Amino acid sequence: MADGLAYDPERHYAVVERDVTYLQVDGESLPARIYQPDGQGPFPLMVDVHGGAWHAGRYTQNQLLARAIASAGMVVVAFEFRRAPTYPYPAQVQDVHYGIRWAKAHADELNASPLHVGGLGTSAGGHTLMLIAMRPADPRYGALPLAEAPQVDATIDYTLMLWAVLDPHARYLYERREGLDQHADSSVDYFLTEETMIEGNPQAILDRKESVLLPPTLIVQPVPDINIPREIPERFSEAFRAAGGSIEVEWFPSEAHGFAREPSPGTNRAIDVMKSFVARQFTEVAGPTVAPGLAARSG
Repeated sequence: MADGLAYDPERHYAVVERDVTYLQVDGESLPARIYQPDGQGPFPLMVDVHGGAWHAGRYTQNQLLARAIASAGMVVVAFEFRRAPTYPYPAQVQDVHYGIRWAKAHADELNASPLHVGGLGTSAGGHTLMLIAMRPADPRYGALPLAEAPQVDATIDYTLMLWAVLDPHARYLYERREGLDQHADSSVDYFLTEETMIEGNPQAILDRKESVLLPPTLIVQPVPDINIPREIPERFSEAFRAAGGSIEVEWFPSEAHGFAREPSPGTNRAIDVMKSFVARQFTEVAGPTVAPGLAARSG
């Protein structure tokens, strides 16, 4: 892989953590938490996008996972971002898109390499990350200019999708059907309309056969999950493979939505699966493939 970079799940580094402001937008100063292995480097880079139904959660939410991944030799950058209902779609996507470019542009300061960048997304954060991974050149998503490095792109080499909302429209219909109106209302707060839920929708992108990037992907999915019906990751993985992408699904029976944010035997297994998948990206896979779709989205 790029410039001899590697990731060894058996290595162990002490992890140094610090917060920085990565973006100032709409009068807000948005922080990022840096998880930095204490070693020679440069290390590969991973971005972390938290969940919270597009309106809640915190950038420190995936701390346990970020520390575990960083401890084996990975710089992890976890972003905060604007939220619904004040900032509907695609504001959150724009912030994370900017954050990915920012992390690449500042890789030297992070003791990281910008040449190999993975992504971790949980719940609604998985939706945000997958949209960027599929459409890194979408001008709507890249609307915030990075003045110091305008040439840097937001391409992601692989993704870790943990209990991710990969079909927000199907999830919204499920929530209404099951009487989960508080969750469904959060979807409306972010997308505003069902039409937008379908447009900004990784599953629908595949169904429409758009020409998009398909980064190698691991889905970590508890079952049963009251927030993510099993058919959503099943259908997404089938469509992803049919479009030419490489995807793996690991099921976690009797675990709950968000389970791997807290210590448990299931969390230990999830971390082992994730680390193993990441390590293989440096030895077996050459990065994203291009879905041979009917047309690319231009904005």
